[in-house]
Amino acid sequence: MTNTKHWGSPGALLAALVAIAPAACAHGTATQNAQTGAQTENEPQAAGQSDEQIEALYLARTDSAQMRFTEADVRFMTGMIGHHAQALVMAGLAPTHDASPSLDILCARIINAQKDEIAGMQLWLSDRGQPVPEVDIHGTTMMVHGPDYAMHMPGMLTQEQLDELDAARGEDFDRLFLTFMIQHHQGAVTMVEELLATDGAGQDEAAFKLASDIQADQRAEIDRMEIMLEAISGGTDGAEAPGSGL
Repeated sequence: MTNTKHWGSPGALLAALVAIAPAACAHGTATQNAQTGAQTENEPQAAGQSDEQIEALYLARTDSAQMRFTEADVRFMTGMIGHHAQALVMAGLAPTHDASPSLDILCARIINAQKDEIAGMQLWLSDRGQPVPEVDIHGTTMMVHGPDYAMHMPGMLTQEQLDELDAARGEDFDRLFLTFMIQHHQGAVTMVEELLATDGAGQDEAAFKLASDIQADQRAEIDRMEIMLEAISGGTDGAEAPGSGL
């Protein structure tokens, strides 16, 4: 049996609805206040957890970025350290071999730039837990302690070529140095191209930047040295060569 309540007149129904509305609003407000109060009480804790989570996320992403490297990246860094070291050997001869003033300036720039790049590549390897080659230079003799791929890298001079350079003086030294260093720089550019053409390699941000900077610098210096070499062949002092930038 259905129990049906008869409200009588429309006025009685309206009065009942008016009486119910404030009670419903009061209940809704109380519920909302309770929820707001709970959120307010938890805000300091949530803020603390958020800071921790942000820090943990940052560290995780940093670690992840440092893990995105390949054997090709490691081989490139290791080999380029030795490759750069031979450039230091060559450039270091200029002050004692009667090099021209323009070549002295070029050699000083090569030494400064490549020392910085060697330090950067050593740091990259160390940060990723890889063996770090250490370089010792004595005259035209270069010793690389640790993994050494340099002698198998493009553009590297033979010991006979280094001895020939060491025996030269004055303009002959300038000519040989420029010829050999162009060869050496072209080899470094080839190494970068081979790295970037290798599947999966060069994805590490720091590795990509180092390789790109080396490529850009070496190409610019090749252009400069070709102008200087042409000036020597034409009987003009390289310091006055148009566009030498020195």
